[in-house]
Amino acid sequence: MSSAVVVGASGGIGGALVAALAAGGAHGTVFALSRRPAPQPDPVRSVPVDVTDEDTIAAAARTIGEAGPVGLVIVASGILHGQGVSPEKAIRAIDPAAMAAVMAVNAIGPALVAKHLLPLMPRKGRSVFSALSARVGSIGDNRLGGWYAYRASKAALNQVLRTLAVETARTHPELIVAGLHPGTVQTALSRPFRPDPGPGLFAPEESAAHLVRVLDGLRIGDSGGVFAWDGQPVPP
Repeated sequence: MSSAVVVGASGGIGGALVAALAAGGAHGTVFALSRRPAPQPDPVRSVPVDVTDEDTIAAAARTIGEAGPVGLVIVASGILHGQGVSPEKAIRAIDPAAMAAVMAVNAIGPALVAKHLLPLMPRKGRSVFSALSARVGSIGDNRLGGWYAYRASKAALNQVLRTLAVETARTHPELIVAGLHPGTVQTALSRPFRPDPGPGLFAPEESAAHLVRVLDGLRIGDSGGVFAWDGQPVPP
């Protein structure tokens, strides 16, 4: 059995995805990667990683590779706000250091994960590399403006995934690359910007169940696209 890898396993959605994949039993090992890994029961193995530090990603890949091929990768790490980082309401609010930090986590991090985990994914047989994107990363669907850094980072992520899909169509012809829009989820990332409770708000476990179902339904022709929690494509 191949392994599954969830990056950002300490987050609300990431942790729920780890639990869902472990319960599903389709993978021999589920690797839970995070900056502060906690002990997990089998078949989950916790591994430390910081997506802004390539050396830790390379070290995690070496550990994961010892367990054999990887059939599924989900990058669930992301940043919207934090110390020195907050969504901008207007162009005058852009801070270059904050924007660079958001790009490092949301776009460059997943690219580095792909760089080091792609060699562990089989060249034959179905496999999936995915990352949590967001509808606000859609350029065609942007009608409200604002949130410059976050929107730009998710649009950049979508382009990384699309480009990876083009490359892997030649090297891994049955690999599916996809972005996932999880909807609005009850997590620390969304808390300052959503009603609680409110309509259309998912618990992490609900969102994870939706996303696993979407991943299971993806076909090779979907590679390079971004899909919402209900399976509908998100406009580029």
